Amino acid sequence: MLQTKALEEKLAKQRKEAEEADAKRRAATLKLPYLDLVSVKVPTEIDAMQLVPEADAKEALIVPLQLVRKKLVLAAFNPEKPDAKAIIERLKKTYTVEVVVVSLTSLSHEWHYYQYVPTEEKVISGKVQIDHARLETLKGKMKNLEDVKVAITEFKSPLTSEMLEIIIAGAMALRASDIHLEPREGGGTLRYRIDGLLYAAFEGFATPVYHSLVTRVKLLSNLKLNVATEPQDGRFTIDLEDRDVEVRTSLIPSEYGETVVMRVLDPNALKVNLEELGWRADDLAIVKAEIKKPNGLILNTGPTGSGKTTTLYAFLKHVWKPEIKIITVEDPIEYHLGGISQTQVDPGANYTFASGLRAILRQDPNIILVGEIRDKETAEIALNASLTGHIVFSTLHTNDAVGAVPRLLDLGIQPQILGPALSLVIAQRLVRILCAHCRVAAPLSKEDEARIAEFMKALPARVDRTPYAKPTVYAPKGCSECKNLGYRGRTSIFELFAITKPIEESIYKNPTELDLARLAREGGMTTMQEDGTLKVLQGITSFDEVERVTGPLLWREK
Repeated sequence: MLQTKALEEKLAKQRKEAEEADAKRRAATLKLPYLDLVSVKVPTEIDAMQLVPEADAKEALIVPLQLVRKKLVLAAFNPEKPDAKAIIERLKKTYTVEVVVVSLTSLSHEWHYYQYVPTEEKVISGKVQIDHARLETLKGKMKNLEDVKVAITEFKSPLTSEMLEIIIAGAMALRASDIHLEPREGGGTLRYRIDGLLYAAFEGFATPVYHSLVTRVKLLSNLKLNVATEPQDGRFTIDLEDRDVEVRTSLIPSEYGETVVMRVLDPNALKVNLEELGWRADDLAIVKAEIKKPNGLILNTGPTGSGKTTTLYAFLKHVWKPEIKIITVEDPIEYHLGGISQTQVDPGANYTFASGLRAILRQDPNIILVGEIRDKETAEIALNASLTGHIVFSTLHTNDAVGAVPRLLDLGIQPQILGPALSLVIAQRLVRILCAHCRVAAPLSKEDEARIAEFMKALPARVDRTPYAKPTVYAPKGCSECKNLGYRGRTSIFELFAITKPIEESIYKNPTELDLARLAREGGMTTMQEDGTLKVLQGITSFDEVERVTGPLLWREK
C-alpha cells in the first residue's frame, strides 16, 4: 500500500515536471515569460479576475492575475488560441497587458480563486488603493509591535493584497520609515525601521506566503516577476483620501530568496519648516543669513538616512517666493514641493546629476538643488554656478562638515574655485526624542556635573548658556504613547562650518582637516556631539542616543 502511494506520488511529480517543461518550451517559442503559478504562488487579485468572467476564462484557458494602475498581468495556456486572443485584444484597449505562459495545472490552481469574486459588477480603476476606513481601522488596532504580530497571525484571508495592507497599515500606525521583508530558511520575517532602528514585527511567514508577498510587491512596483537573481528598484503610490503616500521599493537576491525594503514616504511625516528641525538659535541665525544670499554653494553632509534631504527641502520652502525660479535634480524625487520644478535623474536617458545641472542652468533659475555631488564634473558645474549668481544646495558624503573641503579637493576641484564658491557646510545626524509622557529623570554624579560645567565653559562664545543653567538629564522608560519604545520621533543635531575669510585663504594652501578644524573652532563652530550634548541637557534626548550616532562623548573622557 505504501509502495503504491509512493509510486503514485512519483508519477504525479513526473507528470507535473513534464507539464511545466512543456509550458516553458511554449513560452520560449512565443518569446513570452513563463511562470509556475503553483510553486511561485503568484497572488491573484479579485479586481483583476472580475475583468474576465469565470466561464470565459476557462473556455479560453486564461486567468487575469494582477491589476496595478493600468497594467494587467494575465496568464494563458496559449495566448494564440482564438478565444484567448480575442479577450486579450479587448483588454488591450483599456490596459497594458503583460501575458505569461502557464500550464493547465497552474490555471486550475488560479481558477479556484473565482469563488471569492463577488457576483455584482465592480468598477475597476487600475489604481493602487487601500480603503481609507479599512486603513484607519487597521491602524487603530495596532498600537505596538505585538499588535502587528497578532494581526498577521490571525489573518485568514487567501488574498495576499490584504496581508500587505496589514503590513503597510502597521508601518503607518507605528510611524515606520521602512518596511523590511527578509527571507530565511523555511520562511521569512518582517521588520520595521522606527526612528532609525530596526524592530522585529513578525518572524513566522511560511515560504509560500513570503514568496506571494514578494510577488505582490513586484507587481505593484512594475518590476519583472520572472527575475529573482538581480537587484530591482521600483515604486508605487497608495491613494488615500487626503494624500498620496509614495512607497519606494528595493529588491535584492539573497541565500533564501529575495530581500525587500519598502521606504514609506508619507507627506504627513515630513517636517519642512526650517524652525522645526532642531536648530539652536545661534546656528539658525547663521543658516538664515546664508540661504538668503544671492549666490554660493551650501552643502549638507552625512550618511544615508541622516535627514539631509529634509533639511534641503526646508531651505527651499523657506526661500521660495513667486518671483523666483527654483529647479531641482534629484535621485529620486522623495517628496513633491509646490511651486518648485523638480526633475529626476534618469541614466537611461543620459539625464545624470551633471547633465541635468548643465541643462538646468539654461532655464535661468535663481536657486538650484542638486541631490548629490558624486564626481568632479558635477562638483565643478555646481561650484561655477554658485560663482555666477546662483544659490546651489547639495549633499556630499563625509563624516563631518570640515571633511567636505578635503573631499572636494580630492575630486580634483581647484582651490581657486572652491574657496570663493563654497559658503557653508552643514553636517547632521538624527537622534531619537525622549517620549515626553514617560521619560524619567536620571540623576547626575558629582563627577559628571563637574565635567558638564567644564564642557559648558569650553563652548564658543556665541552659544547662549541660559537654557542650560539648571539642566535635568532624562532616560527612556516606555508607555502606550511611544509604543513602549521610550522615544517618539527624531530631531537633528548639527555642526556648521561657515567659510570665513581665514578659512577661504587656508583653502588656497591645501590644508589638512586638523588645520581646518582649528580655524573652524576659532570661528565659533560647535560639533555635532556638542550640539547633541546640549539637547541632552535640555531633556530632548539621552546621552545613550548621542553616543549611538556620534561615538563616545569626548568631554566625558577628559
